[in-house]
Amino acid sequence: MGLKNYLSFETLFLLIFWFLYYNNNGDDMREIIDSFVTNSTTILTSIGPIAGILLIILESILPMLPLSVFITLNMISFGSFFGFLISWISTIIGCMLSFTLFRYFFQKKLYRFIKRKEQDKFASIMKTISNIKFSNLVILIAIPFSPAFFINIAAGVSKIKTEKFFLAAIIGKMVMVYFWGYIGTTLLESLTDITVLFKIAFLLVLAFFVSKIVEKKLKLK
Repeated sequence: MGLKNYLSFETLFLLIFWFLYYNNNGDDMREIIDSFVTNSTTILTSIGPIAGILLIILESILPMLPLSVFITLNMISFGSFFGFLISWISTIIGCMLSFTLFRYFFQKKLYRFIKRKEQDKFASIMKTISNIKFSNLVILIAIPFSPAFFINIAAGVSKIKTEKFFLAAIIGKMVMVYFWGYIGTTLLESLTDITVLFKIAFLLVLAFFVSKIVEKKLKLK
């Protein structure tokens, strides 16, 4: 599974959001968004940070959920600093949860699931992950377009040391959470300021090309 075959659910969500907004009545769409944000943040603040933490941990198990939305809601509900902090800690917990589950419980099942003709390719990927440099692992985890769920699984079934993966996640997730938090909170401004929309688009394109460079460097085709 290469990065070129991976489409970030966060990116897909943003593209659908922009399409709906600019192809419908902007004021009506803004009211819907404001209502969603208001209702969601009211629920989060009434329950407390535990709700924001559980949402992000759930996303680590169900990667089709939009992580960027959860991070944005946390930052709006609990403030930029505390919202970032709980989102960062939650992504690390979720990351290590997936890693641990596949290392100790689902490793053999995964190998049986892989087709015989694809086992050599899978073994090659496992070798790459097992021997990856710490700095490259941090970059791989940090880039927004990297397939996080796949990386967690691959690391879990590989021979990479738990301590190495944990430290890389601490550093890499910090960058990733900040990126999606900035994109998510700034997205609300783009509804009234088209220049902000172009800035967001530029950041997304830049992140995508960085992802492709990392893919080529680490030979994750």
